[in-house]
Amino acid sequence: MTVTTSATVTPARAGSYRAAATVPGGLAAEHRRLAAQAELSWPQELSLLRRLGLDRCRELVEVGAGNGAVTRLLRRDFPGLTLTAVDIDPELLDPRAGADHTLVADAAALPLPDSSADAVLLRFVVQHLNAPAPALSEAVRVLRPGGLLLVTDVDAALWGVAEPFQPELTGVYRALQRAQQGDGGNRLVARRLTRLLTAAGCVDVALHSYVTTNDNRPTADFAVHLGPDRLAPLVATGELTVAELAQAAAAWSRFAADPQAWVMLLGFTAVGRRPNR
Repeated sequence: MTVTTSATVTPARAGSYRAAATVPGGLAAEHRRLAAQAELSWPQELSLLRRLGLDRCRELVEVGAGNGAVTRLLRRDFPGLTLTAVDIDPELLDPRAGADHTLVADAAALPLPDSSADAVLLRFVVQHLNAPAPALSEAVRVLRPGGLLLVTDVDAALWGVAEPFQPELTGVYRALQRAQQGDGGNRLVARRLTRLLTAAGCVDVALHSYVTTNDNRPTADFAVHLGPDRLAPLVATGELTVAELAQAAAAWSRFAADPQAWVMLLGFTAVGRRPNR
């Protein structure tokens, strides 16, 4: 698979996501985390994508495809789709993930023709963009009339439930939100998605949720969201103390070992269509 790099790529516009600095272990560890994260909630996301009509599409552009964790799942579950995977980071983008076309490009300047895709997917991308409007406008531009724009993201204030609740960790995990906000991201973005899609020119805009629990997945699988690895880089930047990190690690160990522990993660997908005109 040939990787095509757009001349408009500017690394400074990559947003608040820094793949190699997200978890200890660098890029290889982040690849593993992304794969585990995608697998964890994919059954629920897949069911929602089918209900929203993705299985009736022929060409899909996945913006912010990263290491291809979701690209691989899309290829497996939508084998008839022509997939174009786009990411701004050439070190992260994996041309072996199964996409038909792989592009290194800025989400706000896609090197794709007008009206060339049936669907565009941005999964956990918009939360990292300081100004998401240009990326969403580009997504609408490349959609055919009636085409489907799908944006999956989070709201940190509505992330879910972990029981037993450990209130002493509330401030620790807020450090992650503050750090991302300081880099221009927004972990509360899900509450804005419908208005962002409407402003980008979409019609028939709606917001849907999906739920993942440890009723049918081992609690340990939720470490990619609740474990301390995501917090460790904040010690180096001074946004978290070593003691706070140790507190988070001990709390996760207690939670993972508790047979009565229950966790529910809540995700959101906004959907809209390019007008038929």
